[in-house]
Amino acid sequence: MPNPAAPLPPAPAPAPTLSASDRPRSCPACSGPIDPDPRFTAWCPACEWNLVPAEEAAAECARSAKELARERAAAERTERLFEEVVAGRSDTTRRDWLAASAFAVPVHAVTLAVAGAAAWLLVTGNTPLRCLGALLLAVAFLLRPRLGRVPSGTGVLSRAEAPALYGLADRVAAALGAPPVGVIRVTEDFNASMGVVGLRRTSVLTIGLPLWEALDDRQRVALLGHELAHQVNGDNRRGLWLGSAMGALAHWYDLSRPRERPRGGYGVVALLSLIGDHIGNAFLHLVSQLPYRAYLLLDRLTARAGQQAEYRADGFGARVASTEAAGGMLETLLLGPATGTVTMRLRAEIQSRPRSGRRDAAPGPDVTALWPQLREHLAAIPPLERERLLRRSRKDGHTVDASHPPTHLRLALLGRRAPLPAAVTCAPDETAAIAAELAPHGTRVARALLAG
Repeated sequence: MPNPAAPLPPAPAPAPTLSASDRPRSCPACSGPIDPDPRFTAWCPACEWNLVPAEEAAAECARSAKELARERAAAERTERLFEEVVAGRSDTTRRDWLAASAFAVPVHAVTLAVAGAAAWLLVTGNTPLRCLGALLLAVAFLLRPRLGRVPSGTGVLSRAEAPALYGLADRVAAALGAPPVGVIRVTEDFNASMGVVGLRRTSVLTIGLPLWEALDDRQRVALLGHELAHQVNGDNRRGLWLGSAMGALAHWYDLSRPRERPRGGYGVVALLSLIGDHIGNAFLHLVSQLPYRAYLLLDRLTARAGQQAEYRADGFGARVASTEAAGGMLETLLLGPATGTVTMRLRAEIQSRPRSGRRDAAPGPDVTALWPQLREHLAAIPPLERERLLRRSRKDGHTVDASHPPTHLRLALLGRRAPLPAAVTCAPDETAAIAAELAPHGTRVARALLAG
């Protein structure tokens, strides 16, 4: 089996965008056969002609040499980590974790030092020093690590509101040896995530409804398995020590970064205000660089361990839902742009319908039609287009976000492991019960997406 982490050969120069009537049936570069399906990009799987459409390739060429060099360096680090994971080596990620844990010490020490000085001045100082102590106490409050809050309100599902969904999540957690999820919430994103918040370290599972609707039952179990595995896969970035340090640095940067202020007035006063803003922003820029650079360093030290944790979470997802289901879930992540395509099509349909102020006018289209249309559109994507998206992901390093390994490497690692059967399945009546529990949120999310 060829090494999936090896860099692909450079693709030929992209061809100009073709209309449906002008689509060739053979490749202009190698004369290989081309599927002229007008719904999707015409490309050649033999030589990868037009793998990246012309307009998108032009946007890539517009990037600076510095950006391209940074991306190449990041890709090389990612490929080396992939080989280490395949070989079962983790010494470097362990060293990175130790260095990151040590680097978090001065971050927390700053807050403790300011709080300690404030307390000492308040107890032992005279009136002016106590005022200074009160000021330092306020500063310590601003600098405190952010542990997050348990979400509430719109999108949050309680156990009483969604017993079937929580029941499925609990069964997946039990199969993984993970604690039960504390809170589940639904969002509009084509994504999912797992976090721990608050002093009680409550686990919060966030499910993006567009992604959930795009998956089948087995793939949904794989998604739950991947996310819940973050509680048992040794992901130290989500732990209290490192997670709160990174959150504190991000908050310090947000407090100190320059901000634009509205300007008004004329003459000398406006000129002096403008000069003062420039001087103040220059000073804040220098101050904000310290937490910003510290955050980048801590993020760099924990990135390898974080990506390794994602690979482990994929393995847990395969163990609970089957390797096939976990791979299908990862492949669906490449289809995110299809959600936008279906949303824009239905939005245009709604906007094109005549509106009437009469009360007896015919009701508008049901916004929940978005979900069956999305599933129909994804099911209609042919294997050749799915292959193009997969090869495209290898070329541009598609990731869910910056903390995840490239999706094609995650798929490659699953392919190198022995196939696993499903340990948890979802019965049809359970699927129907979960759909009923999510239906009110489906209407809300669809309405928000169609409103743009």
